[in-house]
Amino acid sequence: MIILGIDPGYERLGVAILEKTENKEVLLFSDCIKTSAKLPFSDRLISLGDSVTNLIEGYKPNVLAIEKLYFHNNQKTAMYVSQVMGAIIYISKNKNMQIEEYTPLQIKSAITGNGKANKQQIMSMLHHLVRINKKIKYDDEYDAIATCLTCSAYHKGHN
Repeated sequence: MIILGIDPGYERLGVAILEKTENKEVLLFSDCIKTSAKLPFSDRLISLGDSVTNLIEGYKPNVLAIEKLYFHNNQKTAMYVSQVMGAIIYISKNKNMQIEEYTPLQIKSAITGNGKANKQQIMSMLHHLVRINKKIKYDDEYDAIATCLTCSAYHKGHN
């Protein structure tokens, strides 16, 4: 099973590709895709959609694991992130991918065993769960990796 993990956003979109086999999980790719605040939102959405489409075509994942949007104080931000999520789910479903959504609580519990874990605890645990061969600059990328691993944990025994 190959999982595309997404931490949704429109300024920064965390992405990860994880391959799950019977014996192990291998991180094939991870990144933080950034868009310029100088661009209109519609251009940013197209750019993000194109980037996700390229990842899907390149790695051929069969599952999209995406973090569910939790309540934001900023309604405008929440609406834009929701639109990004909708576009990514559409692209993925159009490529016949299975869609799995996880709450932050589910992700924290799957990675650390504690639904109230902080970012530092999650980042530390990720390095124990999967080999990360680079320095990661943004939390969004860690969140995408964590979302992949959560999907893998929920699909134990299924390849």
